[in-house]
Amino acid sequence: MDKRIASLRDAVAPIPDHATVMIGGFGGSGAPIELIHALIGRFLETGSPKALTVINNNAGNGHVGIAALIEQGMVKKMICSFPRSADPVVFTTKYLAGEIELELVPQGTLAERIRAGGAGIPAFYTPSSYGTDLAKGKPVAEFDGRSYVQERWLKADFALLKAELGDAVGNLTYRMAARNFAPLMAMAATETIVQVSRAVAPGEIEPESVVTPGIFVDRIVEVPAPQQEEALNRANAHYPELRA
Repeated sequence: MDKRIASLRDAVAPIPDHATVMIGGFGGSGAPIELIHALIGRFLETGSPKALTVINNNAGNGHVGIAALIEQGMVKKMICSFPRSADPVVFTTKYLAGEIELELVPQGTLAERIRAGGAGIPAFYTPSSYGTDLAKGKPVAEFDGRSYVQERWLKADFALLKAELGDAVGNLTYRMAARNFAPLMAMAATETIVQVSRAVAPGEIEPESVVTPGIFVDRIVEVPAPQQEEALNRANAHYPELRA
């Protein structure tokens, strides 16, 4: 039952080519920078994983984190709400060159599609996107005189998340807004990999404080001083030149 992993590299080792990977974070809040960089490091050494489908709220900023993952050519498709965020130069360049696909999803719909994936709900209806290009080709139904678009669940092979505390059996808490998509993604992924700022023994997290139960978590790795995407970008950091 001990889900602690000794190194970041070992934590991301199971992720293969063509995997669908959910990555937590709302901008830099809750972004698992060290896990992402470990995945890039593995790719640079072995050539794998590649051709990934990545699900996140945005498509990365600057040249670290998800942006660095895209810059290395590891991502074939992004599913996100905000591909044009603070500094989306990497994604924009790749997209305009036809080197990456984009599935654009309204933010509330993205959250609900992920929640549906974890809850075993294959489809639901929402008024968001009705009458826009995003609704083209999707079933539409009327409820109480209003038109709704059918959206399908989102599931993933892996989720990469960042938490504040994690015990040996995988129970998690989060720091403030860093929680964002993480609990939903943990439920919607076949295997959940989490970097935690502090690993504790079972029982050290009060049961009523647990946000993500350990049943949804497969691997945790301790990262005592995690890097923050915004701070790295203010320093004009690039990965892999910057080592996590």
